[in-house]
Amino acid sequence: MPFGAHETMEVHEILLEKINMITHFNFYATETQNQQLIDMIIRHQQEEIRSYNELVAYTHDYTGVNPVPPNTNIREIQPQEIRYGLNNPPRIAPEIDAQLKDWEVATAMLCCHKNAARNGMWATLECADPNLRRMLLNSAVNCANQAYEVFLLMNEKGLYQVPTLKDHTAKEFIHRYQPASDSMQQQYGMQPGQNTAYAGQTGYVGQNAGYAGQTGYAGQNAGYAGQTGYAGQNGYAGQNSGYTRQTVGNTGNAIRPNLNPASPQSLVYGGTNQGYLRQ
Repeated sequence: MPFGAHETMEVHEILLEKINMITHFNFYATETQNQQLIDMIIRHQQEEIRSYNELVAYTHDYTGVNPVPPNTNIREIQPQEIRYGLNNPPRIAPEIDAQLKDWEVATAMLCCHKNAARNGMWATLECADPNLRRMLLNSAVNCANQAYEVFLLMNEKGLYQVPTLKDHTAKEFIHRYQPASDSMQQQYGMQPGQNTAYAGQTGYVGQNAGYAGQTGYAGQNAGYAGQTGYAGQNGYAGQNSGYTRQTVGNTGNAIRPNLNPASPQSLVYGGTNQGYLRQ
């Protein structure tokens, strides 16, 4: 089964990017003593290695599609937890022979993940092969979640400050947009005022909502968010199986957050663990 020219070149770019990211993250892990950052680097490396291997395996034999489950810790974040506003932001400029500090390491990680998410989504749009498209789309979403986790850590530590508009200005600007009229909703077969999910009854969010409906990523009743979550019996998805903070899938030994760059438990540094257990 041959690949098209576009998707072949896009996969080439994605694989090269993943190798570059894994290599750079090895370096970042040795440049920081921040335990939270080290833990995040190792978890993100593990996810990137799995994603890389998944793509390589499929492009070699066109079988074994098993999308990589997320390995991030962002599911319980509430809007009020984000710190908005500027508080004496430091002046920054390029430096010669500068030693990487936590801010530089976290910023580099954030840039890597943002670019990987953009590139992965673009590659998805160029794919004809449905399995390859699915893997690249999953990779792009995972990279976006990794970027958000890095942002959350930086925001919490004051390393990423979010500028704001005056409340009146923001509301006046955004509140110009009004809901679609009842007549328009009725014209398109919708019930006015009904709370509808992204993809209908089995939409994006909800108690038993699948990522793309009944035939979506996660099976019949496995949802991206809610009681029946993203991953389960087989590491990614299963009927009514939830992605919880306790486990990713049912394989792998526990990796505790108290890690260091030389940890034998890391895939990158010689370990064989496939799972990640959050406390």
